[in-house]
Amino acid sequence: MSPSVPTSSPGGLVRSLGVVGAVGIGLASMIGAGAFFVWAPASAAAGAGGLLVALLVAAVVATLNAFSTTQLAMAHPVSGGAYAFGRRWVGPWWGFTAGWLFVTGKTASAAAIASVAAAYVWPEARTPLAVGLIVVFAALNMTGVRTTARVSLVIVSVVLTGLIGMLVAAFAAPQPGGPELDLTLATPYDVVQAAALLFFAFAGYARMATLGEEVRDPRRTLPRAILLALAVVLALYAIIAITLTSRLSSGALAASASPLAELLDPAWRPLVAVLAGVACLGSLMAILAGLSRTSLAMARERDLPGVLAHVSPRTHAPVVAEGVIAAVAIVIVLLLEPAQLVAASSAAVLLYYAIAHLAALRQEAQYRWQPRAVAVAGLLGCVLLVAALPWGSLLGTAVLLAAGLLVRVLAVRGGAAPSRRTPEDT
Repeated sequence: MSPSVPTSSPGGLVRSLGVVGAVGIGLASMIGAGAFFVWAPASAAAGAGGLLVALLVAAVVATLNAFSTTQLAMAHPVSGGAYAFGRRWVGPWWGFTAGWLFVTGKTASAAAIASVAAAYVWPEARTPLAVGLIVVFAALNMTGVRTTARVSLVIVSVVLTGLIGMLVAAFAAPQPGGPELDLTLATPYDVVQAAALLFFAFAGYARMATLGEEVRDPRRTLPRAILLALAVVLALYAIIAITLTSRLSSGALAASASPLAELLDPAWRPLVAVLAGVACLGSLMAILAGLSRTSLAMARERDLPGVLAHVSPRTHAPVVAEGVIAAVAIVIVLLLEPAQLVAASSAAVLLYYAIAHLAALRQEAQYRWQPRAVAVAGLLGCVLLVAALPWGSLLGTAVLLAAGLLVRVLAVRGGAAPSRRTPEDT
């Protein structure tokens, strides 16, 4: 078995997060833009009746991903998530693919979430406000992971309280004249496509694994944090989906710009907009933190420029990686619309988890505590959801991946090949 985990890593990161802090970051990642944004496009794909089945499919795939991620993180608790797992158990090229997909896909997510938050809070100044939000939260992350955890806990506490209050108010209000529950049948393809879109709202538990070098006693803390955060989100999303489909017609839900606001009296809609904006900010902060840690891990192996591996000796945060990721996200905000980014992000992250399942299948027997069938089912689920996404998003993801692999090929041929060593547990 692996040696005991020290309190500090050679790269300058410090193990300072406990279960509460890790859960806060995970919840803030998941209960964000997805909770307020994905219901309409998913309903447009599968109808309100198919939405419930799609949510179940997305939840099953997310749970399988969480089990494999937990098994991997317990055995190899370092920064980088599936990038580090892929390098160790599948090979450098597979690890690079996972890392590149995560960095490109989730940077697009960060841009989309900043734009959605700004649109809720101040729609007339969406773009400049989105840019400002990225700058502010990247700067907060640069002050250290404890700040990230504390701010995330405050944000997610406010959002959970607000969402519970909204749902209670919606159930207490008189039933509208619309259908009690839309059970219109959707095709299997429609349901799977909706599930792939809904997966955008579940993907936050990866952030906890990417922070593996900053968690105290990671072999106990990470599994508890990942599974607890996912359980809370699964329950919350099930309640939201049932409420939306019982209170809104399929057409109204699919066409709504703010589905949760439709549940309440119009006088409450400004409050819903503020709550949605705050939720998006929690996601934004956690995503930027996860991106900087994955970039740090890739830079250590020279899969990205080495300067990204710099860790501040004062805050113990990867400040260069944080700044570069923020700059790229700002460029995306200026060039693309949020709706163009959700499907592309889902494709990249689902493929990222597929590689995590491959790594789980390759783990030595002493590290495996789940049947291999879990990783096999998770791998097949990820591939199935990716195949159902719109072709445009798949093409964009393929182009980004091809560009990354080409750069790596050129680096290898030019003599700048990354280390072939397999990093040991730290």
